[in-house]
Amino acid sequence: MPSQTEIDRRYRNLRNAMASEGIDCLLVCGNQYAGFEGAVRYVSGFEIVHRYAYTLLPLEGDPTLLFPSEARWIGDKSKPWVKNQVWADVPGKWLRDAAQSRGWKRLGVYGLDYIMPVRDYRELATGSVEAVPFDFQFDMARAVKSDEELDSVYDSMSVIVEGFRKLVEAYQPGRTEAEIMAPAVECFFAHGAGPRMMNIVLSGTHGEAEAHFKVPGGRAVHPDDLLLYSLEITGEDGYWVEFSRPLIQGRMGRQATAMSKFYPEALEAARRLMRDGERASAVHRASAEVFERQGFSLGHLSGHSIGMTMIERPSVGAGSDIELRENMILSFHPQVIDPQGQVCLYTQDTYRVGKNEGECLAEVPWGIYGR
Repeated sequence: MPSQTEIDRRYRNLRNAMASEGIDCLLVCGNQYAGFEGAVRYVSGFEIVHRYAYTLLPLEGDPTLLFPSEARWIGDKSKPWVKNQVWADVPGKWLRDAAQSRGWKRLGVYGLDYIMPVRDYRELATGSVEAVPFDFQFDMARAVKSDEELDSVYDSMSVIVEGFRKLVEAYQPGRTEAEIMAPAVECFFAHGAGPRMMNIVLSGTHGEAEAHFKVPGGRAVHPDDLLLYSLEITGEDGYWVEFSRPLIQGRMGRQATAMSKFYPEALEAARRLMRDGERASAVHRASAEVFERQGFSLGHLSGHSIGMTMIERPSVGAGSDIELRENMILSFHPQVIDPQGQVCLYTQDTYRVGKNEGECLAEVPWGIYGR
């Protein structure tokens, strides 16, 4: 549980953002899909176990936790610091009526596009309150992490690195992709990650990985299969971190080998620019240009802010001109693609934006593992 000082800091930052946008009340949406539950926990202390929940934070007054009635017995309702709790058959109808009775004109909504259930939006839309998307403002208000939050991030990082080492120990040709992953997942669960995991893989034969993610399954691994496990988890406090390194016993393919030669340079160029006042787009370009000079491109955004939600703003990409601030946490994961869009190489690291340069939180050198 965060300290009262930390809770007050979060609410103060959010209310400042609300006031600047003319928002009467903030509605924070969360559901149990991996990565989408953290915002509710951030503002209330409630850990979603199943289904969904909301937290209402008015510009003035106490916050409220709102649950669908079918979730009454799901999740520990004594754990959150928000003690005003409501169960509604259709939460959207309750929201509509609450907004009407309290005279709210503009309701800022975090999760309007991806998280709020359709049944609730349909009811809310019949009222007089204007639902205003508030995802960007919410994420920017929580992007700079406090010292208390950083302690939790470092704890998550120690867990993911331990899990990666167990994955490397389990790596053996003849085992399946799932069997190799299993010891890492056991480690993550034992350290309190629970369902807050997204562990996927890029893999392929003849030393090259196909350029699409998949769930590790029953395919037996051969010595020349290239495995790029993407480990994405939280620690017990709910802060996400991400990590990946290439894994192969045999020989890497021609294109993967060519890509691998430039990864250290690209990662270091990006890390040096992860500094207070630098634009996120500059970090992306520093890495992308290294690969572009060799005829390769990046498959998607090279990174994003990360916290109690798996993907937060700002993003790290060519069009992201947001200025970075010290103690933002970034997941940086450049996926390099060949000109035909068939073969890739991938890595992930979690960084703290520093005053003059970034800090990589995993003390694991970049390289090819499993040999």
